[in-house]
Amino acid sequence: MTTTLLNNTVLMSGVDYFDDSFPINAYMNAQIPVDIEKARQEHSSIRQALENAGVNVIPVPPPVSCQDGVYTANWALCRGNKAVMSRLPNKRQAEEPYAEQVLRNLGKEIIHTPDNLRFSGQGDALPCGNDLFVGSTYRTDRAVHEFLADKLGYNVISLETRPERQLHGFGPRIINKTTGWPDSFYYDIDLAIAILRAPSDGQKGLIAWCPEAFTRESRRKLRDYNGVDKIEVSRSEATKGFACNLVSTGETVVMSAKAPKLKAELEEQGFKVIMPEISELAKGGGYIRCTSLTIG
Repeated sequence: MTTTLLNNTVLMSGVDYFDDSFPINAYMNAQIPVDIEKARQEHSSIRQALENAGVNVIPVPPPVSCQDGVYTANWALCRGNKAVMSRLPNKRQAEEPYAEQVLRNLGKEIIHTPDNLRFSGQGDALPCGNDLFVGSTYRTDRAVHEFLADKLGYNVISLETRPERQLHGFGPRIINKTTGWPDSFYYDIDLAIAILRAPSDGQKGLIAWCPEAFTRESRRKLRDYNGVDKIEVSRSEATKGFACNLVSTGETVVMSAKAPKLKAELEEQGFKVIMPEISELAKGGGYIRCTSLTIG
């Protein structure tokens, strides 16, 4: 069986301005400072791991004074020479013109998401062959799903993850005080699902996913989806270990060192696994997948 390689070329930024002073997701805590030098080492180790996996990494300077500018995955969704640009939360909007210029300089045809819609880029839109898993509610509006299908030609599979709630999960939804948007530990679906192999030549693809991350309807939809085989990830490894926030080439997986159960399952499936140690970058609510935007 010939494996269709994934994530051949990715775009990475830098950690120069990385910070968690303005908490825009459920993982961030302004009372726990970031060790910027350690974050720099972690970012470098992610790049090295990706390159060791055969991924071509294109580095660019981080956008000035943008605390989350290291998370390039949220800048856009790319397919071929097209890039659909994101519409990010208030504290990340300064990244948008910078990301557009970077992608334009790389030869991408820029497509703007309508101003009145939210879109979290690749963080909330994961290609799996001609299918596209797209999240909604927290960082991406449902109306964007049809827009992506129209502009990029994907068959969109709409998904929703579970919100963070008050009263130990039984009360009202928690609204993030910085963004004014609903919060979730799976605010982007790349925290709840990962594409390991794409379907090709009549062969099923393979994904890892955390069933507990999704609403009942989305769980049913994923269980019924026949285009891929599935590896289940525990809630603990998904939220504490960022297990699903990985990058796969189809043969090698660069993933969290804090997800031993998923690692074992991947090795059983024949993957080579590379596990850089990450702690500081997690303070921003992102991990390995978040720091790399696939552009080819």
